[in-house]
Amino acid sequence: MAAPQVSADVGSWLPRRSSQAGDWPVADLVAAKGDTTVSVVIPARDEEATVGDIVRTIRRDLVERHQLVDEVMVVDSRSQDATARVAVEAGATVVAQDSVLPALPGLQGKGEALWKGLAASRGDIVVYVDGDLYDFTSDYVTGLLGPLLTDDSIAYVKGFYHRPLVGPVSTDADGGGRVTELVARPLLNLYWPELAGFVQPLAGEYAGRREVLERVPFVANYGVEVGHLIDILEAHGLDALAQVDLGKRTHRHQNTQALGRMSGQIMLTVFDRLERYGRLVSAEPPATLLAQFRRGESGHGVDRELVVTDLACEQRPPLATLRAADGSGLREIA
Repeated sequence: MAAPQVSADVGSWLPRRSSQAGDWPVADLVAAKGDTTVSVVIPARDEEATVGDIVRTIRRDLVERHQLVDEVMVVDSRSQDATARVAVEAGATVVAQDSVLPALPGLQGKGEALWKGLAASRGDIVVYVDGDLYDFTSDYVTGLLGPLLTDDSIAYVKGFYHRPLVGPVSTDADGGGRVTELVARPLLNLYWPELAGFVQPLAGEYAGRREVLERVPFVANYGVEVGHLIDILEAHGLDALAQVDLGKRTHRHQNTQALGRMSGQIMLTVFDRLERYGRLVSAEPPATLLAQFRRGESGHGVDRELVVTDLACEQRPPLATLRAADGSGLREIA
């Protein structure tokens, strides 16, 4: 019996649209850049320990040594520490999440910071980099830019990497993508098998053309990345998507209950897209409340504290639709 295979489309896409960061020398990208402007946007919430090194690396390597990046912006997502000060001192432009488009009620979540960063930045290409990376190098940015600066048919590039899970007594070299393997990958393979070739569909490092990013909605929470993949696939087709191996990614890991909430947000985003694109119609919408238990007293008859979280799939509309409706070019963005 023959071993199962991915579809022919995915099988041909993988070698054609996958590359490594080392395939894109910075000098070649500067030559290919021309008049294209590049913004790097870093969403950060309580990342004073890491965000400064990330900003300094980008400025040293890609702003000063090589003129590849035109703007380095940190979106301070309601930090309670010195994230904003550290980022400014490192040379970033810092915007407070709630100061961007202040007429709109603020939403909670990573996707909100990404959307606000898109609105506040100016580059023709926007590169997103998470603010909690311990082993960041400028190859992250050059790798993501490579396909976009050298191939006009590519709209959006995802990073992928080895993600070690560091435990108290041992390290699992590829154990860090738990939500990907348990939730996102099975759902995408079930309903959007065209996306089966993405190694890290939830990667926080990716880049896209502004005209593409401004025409897709941004889920306000952790569903934002899977929403992007589905929406851009539906709008532009698989061949407009690419991925780049960025090596290794080490960052702060969240606990199991936090991963459960993240998983619920991703599932709700996928269910929303299933309905939006007519792939699955349910008699009733899924409930959005997640009940979890942790040590403590609850008064509910069990020796645990009951914690309930609303995972509702709030979304920002495509930025281009706001610009069109506003009629003023959103002059008061920040």
